Amino acid sequence: MKILYLFIIILLLSSCVASTKSRLNEDFTQDWKFHLSDDSLASAVQYDDSGWRTLNLPHDWSIEADFSADNPATPGGGALPGGIGWYRKEFVINKSDEGKNIYIDFDGIYWNSKVWINGHLLGERPNGYVSFRYDLTPHIRFGEKNVIAVRVDNSQQPNSRWYSGSGIYRNVWLVTTNTLHVNHWGAYVTTPQVTRDNADINIETSVRNTSGEPRCFELYSILLDRDGKEVVRTSNSLTVDSNSVVKADQKLKITNPTLWSIENPYLYKVVSRIEQNSQIVDEYETPLGIRYFTFDVDKGFFLNGENIKIKGVCHHHDIGCLGTAVNVRAIERQLEILKGMGCNGIRMSHNPPAPELLDLCDKMGFIVMDEAFDMWRKQKSPFDYSQYFAEWHERDLTDMILRDRNHPSVFMWSIGNEVLEQWSHINADTLDLQQANLILNFANTINKNNKDSEEIHVNSLLAIKLANIVKKLDPTRLITTGNNETKPLNHVIRSGAMDIIGFNYHENDWIDFQKKFPNQKFIVAESTSGLMSRGYYTMPSDSISIWPDSWDKPLTKKVQHCSSYDNCHVPWGSTHEEAWKLVKKNDYISGMYLWTGFDYLGEPTPFWWPSRSSYFGAVDLAGFPKDIYYMYQSEWTNKDVLHIFPHWNWQEGQEVDVWAYYNNADEVELFLNGESFGRKSKAEDVFHVFWRLPYKKGILKAISYKNGKEVLTREIKTTGEPVSIRLTADRQTIKAGGKDLSFITVEALDSEGNIVPVADNLINFAIEGPGIIAGTDNGDPTDSVSLKKPQRKLFSGKALVVVQSGKSRGDIILKAVSEGLKGMDIKIKSK
Repeated sequence: MKILYLFIIILLLSSCVASTKSRLNEDFTQDWKFHLSDDSLASAVQYDDSGWRTLNLPHDWSIEADFSADNPATPGGGALPGGIGWYRKEFVINKSDEGKNIYIDFDGIYWNSKVWINGHLLGERPNGYVSFRYDLTPHIRFGEKNVIAVRVDNSQQPNSRWYSGSGIYRNVWLVTTNTLHVNHWGAYVTTPQVTRDNADINIETSVRNTSGEPRCFELYSILLDRDGKEVVRTSNSLTVDSNSVVKADQKLKITNPTLWSIENPYLYKVVSRIEQNSQIVDEYETPLGIRYFTFDVDKGFFLNGENIKIKGVCHHHDIGCLGTAVNVRAIERQLEILKGMGCNGIRMSHNPPAPELLDLCDKMGFIVMDEAFDMWRKQKSPFDYSQYFAEWHERDLTDMILRDRNHPSVFMWSIGNEVLEQWSHINADTLDLQQANLILNFANTINKNNKDSEEIHVNSLLAIKLANIVKKLDPTRLITTGNNETKPLNHVIRSGAMDIIGFNYHENDWIDFQKKFPNQKFIVAESTSGLMSRGYYTMPSDSISIWPDSWDKPLTKKVQHCSSYDNCHVPWGSTHEEAWKLVKKNDYISGMYLWTGFDYLGEPTPFWWPSRSSYFGAVDLAGFPKDIYYMYQSEWTNKDVLHIFPHWNWQEGQEVDVWAYYNNADEVELFLNGESFGRKSKAEDVFHVFWRLPYKKGILKAISYKNGKEVLTREIKTTGEPVSIRLTADRQTIKAGGKDLSFITVEALDSEGNIVPVADNLINFAIEGPGIIAGTDNGDPTDSVSLKKPQRKLFSGKALVVVQSGKSRGDIILKAVSEGLKGMDIKIKSK
C-alpha cells in the first residue's frame, strides 16, 4: 500500500513539473548550414546543402574576411565585404507537440532577410537591428523533417556609416506554447507610484487563444524577489474568444520595496501564469526593477530622489574581433570595463541593441538611452534604411518599444540621431526663437506647394508621429533625439514632441540652452569625439590638433595615429576635459553620453584607408583602456586614482610631457631617477597636471598627497628589448558548451620582467584541447590583417587573444610564440 501511495505521489509531482514546462524556449543556434552566395532554389526543402559549411549562430560572415579598401562598404563601413548569404537548418518537432504553437524568434539579422519554412515564405524584414517572430505552426510537419531557410542580403553597399556585420548575428529561439498563451512581448509591467515605503505595480497582459473555440482561464501575476521567493500575487478569471487576443489589467502593491539603482540594480520578476482547471498551461517571465525618476529643468536627473549626473557613453554594436556576433560574456566584459571607468549610462547608438545587452544593463545598473533610427526619410549613405523608412518605420519602432519597455535600465527613448529632417532650405543659423516661431506658424497656414514651408511642416509632423507611436506604447519614459542642429528652428525640436532635448556636440551652445529653450529639460546625447591611438603621443601636449578640416575631407598621413594626450579632436567636438567641465559645472545638464566608450569598426575619422576602425573610444577595440580612461575614472569614481603617462622609452635629451590624472589628493610630485621636479595641483576646471622635462633613461615616479600624506605611488621604467612573452587571462576557468570566452592579454617583457610599451613583435598562436581561437586584436585601427587569424603584431606593447570553449570539458592550452622571444603557454579550464 505504501508503494502504491508513493507511486501516485510521484505521478502527481511529475505531472506538476511537466505542466510548468508548457512554454519551451529552445536555443535554436546550433548546427546551421551556411553558404556565401545566392541561389534562388535554396529555400526548397529538398535542396542539396551537403557542400555548405556547418556552423553555430550567432554568425557574422563579414568579420571573417581580410580588410580591404576595395570592399564597397568602404573604410567607413569597416572595409569588410558584404554580399548575400544563405542559412539552412533541419529540425524535427515531436509528434506529441501536434496541436501546440511553434514560433521562431530572431533577435536580429543584418539585413534584408527573408525566411522560409518547408519552402513557404514566412516574410521579410529589411531592418538589420529589429527583433521579430514568425509563426511556424501552419507549416510544421510534426514528427518529420522540417527545413528553415534564411536569405540575408547585405550586397548593396555602403548602407551604414559604421560596421554593420552580415548575417544572423544575434540569437535565434524556437518557442513552443499551448494554444492558450501569453502573446509575444505580451506583458507590460509599470510602477506608477513608487516611494521607499510602497510601490504600486500595474501589469497589462495580452493572452492569445489560437484554438477554434473560446477559452476560460485564470490569469495569475506573481511577484518574485531576487531569490525567487514569492512576494505577492493576484489573479483574475477571464474568457478569450477563439482565435483572439484578450488584454487584462492587474494591480499589485508591496511595502518596503528594494529599489533598482545604479549601485544596487535589484531585480524582481513578474511571472504571468495561465491556468485551466488548476493546470498550468503557460508561464511567462518579465523582469522588474522598481524605481522612480525625474528630469528637472534646473537640477537635472534624479533617481529614487537622489540627484545623479548621467556619466554615459555611446556604444556601437560590434564586439571588436568577434565582429557583431552576439556573445554575452564579450558584452559583459565591455560593460565591466566601462563600470571600472565610472560610467553609469549607455546610449544605444544608433539602433535597437541586442536583448542581451539590455539584460546586462538591467543587472549591472546603467542609465540607457534606447535609440531607434539613424535616419528617417533622408539618406546619409547611398543604400541605407531611408529607402525602407516610409514602409517600415511604424512596425520597426513599435517592435522596439514592445520588446524593450520592461527593462528598468531604459530611461529614455531616442527616435532619431542627427536626422537630416532637422533642416529645410531656410538658414536656421540666422534666426532667433521669435523668428522661428513666426516662420513655423506661417508655414502651417500658407500654400503647401511652397517647398520651404512644406518641409518645415512635414518634418515636424513626422517627429510628432514617431513620438506618438512611442507614447501610445509606453508613456512612462522620456522621448528625445540626438540633434546636431542646436538652433531654435530645428524642425525636430520645434515639433514640441521631445520630452527632453538632446544636443550632439556644439558645447558652445550648452551654456545658453536655458535662454534659447526656456523650461526645457536637457541632455548631452553625444559629446567630445576626441581622437586617440592607445600608447601614441605627439608633443607639445598643450598644442591642439583639430582633424580633419571637415567631416567629408579625411586626412592622409604617413602615420595614421592620433595622440593619446587629450590634444586631438574633430572640428565639431572638443577635448574630453572641456566637455566634462561644462557638464560637471551646470546642474541643468542632466548628463552626457561620450562619443564613444569603445573604439568600433568603421568610421575611421579623421583618416581613411588604411585605417578601418575608429579612434574615438576611451577604450580601444581590443578592450585596453587609453590614458583618457583614467581621467574619467578620477572624476567619475571615488576610488583612489593616480595615472601617469606616457611610457618612458624616448630619445636621450628629448623634451617629454608627463601628465598625471589623480583624485582624492591635493597635489602630485614627480621624480626622475630620484630628482624631484616639483609638486603640482590641478587648476580650476582642469583635470590633469603636467611637467615638461628632458628625457633621461631610468625611473619616473609620481606620488600623490592629501594633507601632506602620501596617497598613491606610481612608477614607469625605461625598458630594454623584449625577450619573452607574457599571457594573462581575465578568467582561467570558463564554462563548456561552446559560448563562454576567456580574454587573454599578450605582452612582451624585457630581461627584468618589465612590459615593453613600444614592442611590436608578431605573435603566432596555436591552441590544443576543447576550445578555439575566436579572434585576435591589438587595438591598432590601421591593422589590415583579418581579426580571425591566429596571429597578431603587438601594438603599443599589447595584443589580445579570445579563446572560446568547445562543447566538452577539459583543459585548453593556448601557445604563443614569436621569433627571438621566449614563448609561453597558458591553461584555461573548461568546466
